Order: sequence, then C-alpha cells, then structure tokens
Amino acid sequence: QVQLVESGGGLVQAGGSLRLSCAASGRTFSNYAMGWFRQAPGKEREFVATINWDGGATGYTGSVEGRFTISRDNAKNTVYLQMNQLKPEDTAVYYCAARRGGISFRSDYNYWGQGTQVTVSS
Repeated sequence: QVQLVESGGGLVQAGGSLRLSCAASGRTFSNYAMGWFRQAPGKEREFVATINWDGGATGYTGSVEGRFTISRDNAKNTVYLQMNQLKPEDTAVYYCAARRGGISFRSDYNYWGQGTQVTVSS
C-alpha cells in the first residue's frame, strides 16, 4: 500500500502561482511513477501531469504545458506540481496518484490521494 497526502491548494488570483505537494508513505516511493489529475465541478477527472521514477521523463496535458511543472524528491518521498500563470479554468480538486511502472497519461494508477482544492479567481 502507498498512502498519498496532497497539500498546498488554496485560493489565488488569475495569473498567480501555487505549488502543490504530495507526500507518500508506505512502499518504496522511487518504485512508482507519479501523476497529477484534477476534477472540476460537473466534469470528469482529467490528467494533468506525470513523472517517472527518477524525474527523467515527464508529460503534461496540453492546457498546462509551459505553465505547470511536475517534479519529485525521492529523498523526501514527495512529488510537486508548480503551477504558474493560473487561470480560472484551472479551478478544480487536484489529486496525486502513484503507478507501478512507467509514466501514464491515463487514469491507470494504483493509488490515489484525497485531493486538494485549487480555486483561481478572475
């Protein structure tokens, strides 16, 4: 089992920045690729970003490319999502997830956190 706890969400004005963190415990963190997903009210959960076990490979959905950066610190068992130039349409609950194996742009992750709310005001 891997337990994931997100933090760092909040209310920010459009154009601002937030950094989300996801702390992992349980199994060896470096064995897992990590991902960030989000779900806006009334919408399905969508992929945001993914990173492989050592940070050497990353991937993003098009709408956040160039604005968001995913990173990880295996010594701290933590994955981050730096979000810059935030837009109102980025408002959602953000979830981190862990996956055995390589990166994935789909929801085929093995473990999920409870989520953290990000609200971007216009």
